[in-house]
Amino acid sequence: MPTNTAPLLLLSTVALALAEPTLALTGSDLALTPQEVQRLHTSRADARKLVLPKEDDAFGFVIFGDRTGGPDEGIQVLIDAVDDTNLLDPDLVMTVGDLVQGYNNAEQWLAQTAEFRQVMSKLRMPWFPVAGNHDIYWRGANRPTNEHEGRFEEHFGPLWYAFDHKDCRFIILYTDEPAPGTDKRAYTQPECQKISEEQFGWLKSALEGAQDARHIFVFAHHPRWLKDRYKGSDWDRVHEILAANGNVRAVFAGHIHRMRYDGKRDGIDYYTLAATGGRLEFDLLGAGYLHEFHVVTVRPDDITIATLPVGAVIDPQQITGQVSEDVDRLVEKFKPKNIGGLKFTPEGGVLGTLRCSLTNPVNRPIEVTVSASGDESWTFTPDHTHATLAAKETRTFELHARRRTDLGTSPQLPLLAVDCDYLAENLRLSIPRVERKVQMPAPAGLLQICEAAEPDAAPQRALQLSAPASCGRIPASAIELPDGPLTVEAWLRGSSFSGKRKIVSKAQEGEFHLTANDGAVSFMLYLDGSYRGATTNAILKPGGWHHVAGVFDGQEVRIYVDGRLLARNPAEGSRKTNAVALLVGAEPDAKSKPTAGFAGQLAEVRISSTARYAGDAFEPPTRHEPDPHCQLLLRCQQDAGSWILDSSKHARHAVPVGQARLMLRQ
Repeated sequence: MPTNTAPLLLLSTVALALAEPTLALTGSDLALTPQEVQRLHTSRADARKLVLPKEDDAFGFVIFGDRTGGPDEGIQVLIDAVDDTNLLDPDLVMTVGDLVQGYNNAEQWLAQTAEFRQVMSKLRMPWFPVAGNHDIYWRGANRPTNEHEGRFEEHFGPLWYAFDHKDCRFIILYTDEPAPGTDKRAYTQPECQKISEEQFGWLKSALEGAQDARHIFVFAHHPRWLKDRYKGSDWDRVHEILAANGNVRAVFAGHIHRMRYDGKRDGIDYYTLAATGGRLEFDLLGAGYLHEFHVVTVRPDDITIATLPVGAVIDPQQITGQVSEDVDRLVEKFKPKNIGGLKFTPEGGVLGTLRCSLTNPVNRPIEVTVSASGDESWTFTPDHTHATLAAKETRTFELHARRRTDLGTSPQLPLLAVDCDYLAENLRLSIPRVERKVQMPAPAGLLQICEAAEPDAAPQRALQLSAPASCGRIPASAIELPDGPLTVEAWLRGSSFSGKRKIVSKAQEGEFHLTANDGAVSFMLYLDGSYRGATTNAILKPGGWHHVAGVFDGQEVRIYVDGRLLARNPAEGSRKTNAVALLVGAEPDAKSKPTAGFAGQLAEVRISSTARYAGDAFEPPTRHEPDPHCQLLLRCQQDAGSWILDSSKHARHAVPVGQARLMLRQ
């Protein structure tokens, strides 16, 4: 159903449709007329001149499409259209027929009429009916000759009529008459697609009586000018007298429940409206399948027409200060907390309960829907849970989860989603969806599971990173490294080295980092209260693969690039630990969020509790091995669901962050 939200583009359309621009700039040499001097007030004599808006006798009206043929809740669409129209405040409202469901007996018809009229009574301006087939056709026994015609005229108005407003004439035609000389009514049959001589004669007199009108507008239910649909139509003779009058501007119809414009013919525009609550074949706004109404602005010399989806008009007084501030608070603070409750088995299966807590941070109630999703191996029961949270209320939501292990795929982390509607006094606003991956420790046998699932995985892949926020993350609790000698190394190919570029980092008033800032390789450790290390000249250039290694042996720090010793400095002391995550391809801030990201590809990232390289040169291994000194080895070769696999014995699998993903080496 439509909601009371709208894109700014639609509101701009309203403004264009209902008013000329109020300000327009022209050349500074344009002098104001005496009348303009009386209307423009300023003490600035040398400012650029402004073109003032027209003061002609303009007015606007709205046209509703078909109400019927859709679900019962379509009446709510009509209610929303009435609310929208009252905000626009046109002079009047027109319809194009099919006001009630019809095709029934008198009792049912009267009940539907009462419902329609009750909704339309909320309009603050007059409205005018057009009769359609649903309003006239009878179904059931004891069918009267005129079906519901007499009842329509009693409760709605004449079957055909005209009225005048502000020097314009509105002509309403009836396109569901019986076939000439019979009581047969079937709008799909060619013989029932003609206007009677009685109505045709009246139309000629209505036009003759309005030859001096500024504009004439014609309304009918069936778009009889569509000859492929109405093969027996005599609309050509109707059009002929409309065109001959010289002042008919537009003809409007409905029935087909999709919007279309059939062009200008002899100065007359032909429009067909979609629905205002009626059945739609599908929802495709841009192709004219929508619940809508037309907005017509009439000026002495021209008309403009715009279409608004129902629910697109906003009452600015509904967006109070409280609503505005509450929505900001929800967007900023309404987040799921304490997400957990699930663990993988060693085989990669799950059977447990996913839990999260939510707190309503505002003083109005909110409606919340919590759902979870995953790949085909996951099942959640129920698939979502729904609740209304009172002001400041906290509630825990639960979803039972199961993951199968018989599909031969590596484990994936499920996704938790939270949808929220803010309930103002007379307004419902949807807050942007919040999504979180459900962080879980990887199963103990993840490496074996993935090797079994992908025994022929390609050996030439790498971790693709895009600065500044892509990386692989290992929680601090999972990578407590022993003090003493340390080697950090990786193969890398940078797409850019300008600025700060971190390769591997756990630095935040402690620990260490290996960097490639501006192409210079640096290895720093926090030893006895300060960072100590070594830095090369700017040696790295974008586009090529390099092996870089930082070595600390307890006495000095050395840096090797492609197996050559390029920098060394004395360094000793105890390394200070910290509580931030280790990031591959970025540096953690105090909250372990990535900064100073690497741009390019990384592979064979290894951290060892030994000084692996000494001397002036060595041959860099293309493939690192997980020996007893290996504390972390991310080969970046195999897809492992939600992890970058650690091939060391410690199973310190990294979680991809941002756009980090495994790709073929470039």
